Amino acid sequence: MKTTIDIPQDTLLDAMRFARAKTKRAAVMTALTDFNARRHMAALARHLGTCKALMTPQELMKLRKAE
Repeated sequence: MKTTIDIPQDTLLDAMRFARAKTKRAAVMTALTDFNARRHMAALARHLGTCKALMTPQELMKLRKAE
């Protein structure tokens, strides 16, 4: 999908340098992919410790020693 956006030149050049991207598109795609991955991880982290059906590390170790 083609989209026209106004990105400050220095910001885009920094993104290209940090992403080691040769094109503007590659830099933007890297930035969007990284942003989405971070948001997905944050969403998963919010659920950390909320599932009571999982074993604790101590329970797992006890089970392993019994084998």
